Amino acid sequence: MSDGEETARGMARGLTNYGDRDFARYLRRSFALSMGYSREALDRPVVGINSTPSGFNNCHRTMPELVEAVRRGAMLAGALPVEFPTISLGEPYLTPTSLKFRNLMSMDVEEMVRAQPMDSVVLIGGCDKTVPAQIMGALSTDRPAVMLVTGPMMTGRYKGERLGACTDCRRYWARFRAGEVDAEEIAKVESNLATTAGTCAVMGTASTMACLAEVLGFGLAGSATAPAVHADRLRIAEETGRIAARLATDPKAVRPTDLVTERSLDNAMRILLALSGSTNALVHLAAIAGRAGIRLSLRRLNELAETTPVLVNLKPVGSNYMEDLHAAGGMPALMWELRHLLNLDCPTVTGETLGDRLSGFDPGIIDHSVIRRFDEPIEPKGGLIALFGNLAPDGAILKRAAATPELLEKEARVVVFSSLEDLAARVDDPALDVRADDALVLQNAGPTSPAAMPEAGYLPIPRKLAAAGVKDMIRISDARMSGTAFGAIVLHVSPDAASGGPLALVRNGDRIRLSASGNRIELLVDDAELARRRADLPPPLPPAERGYAALYDRHVTQAPSGCDFDFLQHPKAR
Repeated sequence: MSDGEETARGMARGLTNYGDRDFARYLRRSFALSMGYSREALDRPVVGINSTPSGFNNCHRTMPELVEAVRRGAMLAGALPVEFPTISLGEPYLTPTSLKFRNLMSMDVEEMVRAQPMDSVVLIGGCDKTVPAQIMGALSTDRPAVMLVTGPMMTGRYKGERLGACTDCRRYWARFRAGEVDAEEIAKVESNLATTAGTCAVMGTASTMACLAEVLGFGLAGSATAPAVHADRLRIAEETGRIAARLATDPKAVRPTDLVTERSLDNAMRILLALSGSTNALVHLAAIAGRAGIRLSLRRLNELAETTPVLVNLKPVGSNYMEDLHAAGGMPALMWELRHLLNLDCPTVTGETLGDRLSGFDPGIIDHSVIRRFDEPIEPKGGLIALFGNLAPDGAILKRAAATPELLEKEARVVVFSSLEDLAARVDDPALDVRADDALVLQNAGPTSPAAMPEAGYLPIPRKLAAAGVKDMIRISDARMSGTAFGAIVLHVSPDAASGGPLALVRNGDRIRLSASGNRIELLVDDAELARRRADLPPPLPPAERGYAALYDRHVTQAPSGCDFDFLQHPKAR
């Protein structure tokens, strides 16, 4: 890129290459005028608005009014806002799983931001894989960027009980499987779980990533928690447009790579632990870190977990919902309680530091029934930990705050399912050899498997045990689980089974030992037997022959590296 192209702004930025720059500028302006823009408008700095609506994404239903509010803010600040689309990822609508397409969306964002003439960009997303995809793309192009999340939905009501997707949907489904709820009632519950626009109402992956985007500095103060249908969401959107306009003209504007550092990632992990947020966030944080040239350390997660208490009383760990967290003070309130543990010198997209944001905060607004005082935590140590051992040499993840305590230190016999298809075929078989004190193991559901690491780690309790009152069991897999789920569930076992990791060597009747206090997960089988089994493993499946699937199969990394594509990571993180 020439010096002229580097310093160009607005519609003169990144001209199409016809071998004649003046002609390219003339042609671009001519076509822009055909859309009704004035010449004055075309002389302004350009704020791109990355819009991600889709009829297959309920979380993004409010996209038009958010775009309009951002547009209003940018214009009030003197910029020309221009909306552009990228793909949208709606979790329940994608097969085999939305995670498989996160990297595709990140590439779409990166290339469209880089290729089109914008001086800054507002990224509007919500459903859980869209936010990390947009941040990943923004990091790779490093154009000044502000994140605006769509916001969580409000709760519904059923028989006097508040309901929110999707912890309550999983709770009711477990009762349905156990025979406690009939088909008529589960249909009524279905109609009352998700009653407004927005992302899941609990601390699932969407809410977790929204909170982490704010803490990393990509979003405005308070932007993570305002409900999708709340007027605050539109005011935040308008201010986001203003900030983006300012970034578009500031030669020293904060850029995405300024926001993602080892110190800011420590902040993000602290907040994740205090929220007892989604396990998925660790995959996304690793991918975000990798785009910035940083390797996220699961051992560092364990270090931080020892000194970071769980403070947020929200489902699936607590009893409240995102609308309650917003009313309780949101992320500024949580950061206030953790301020002595945070790196407050980390910058934010507004140019303030985190410390600056907190300097004017009024702690009197905090509702301590939702956000506990630091010295009165829900749990004294962080809600998530990494496990290591011969079953997971590169790590596995356990959300200990959501597990039955007596299962956190346990040796158990294993019942193995070789695939998701095998699980579906046998888990409810009355003849299945399974006891309440067994551990369930699912293989071949990791990132390199055909399943592409779906949210299948929340293995159902076998029907005959559920009917007998069993609510939780140790469940181990190389899959993920929704942030809305709960239980003694070991996830992201790495390397995964499909790549020949130790999980592939587990057989029915083996014994495992889980120790949350020791951060260990061990397969109690001697090395000679494991070597014999490894020699008998079938060869890996060949990659897909064409399209995005071929790209995915050849380049996806393991969970500790964020399941990003190896060629998209910054060279320092490879």
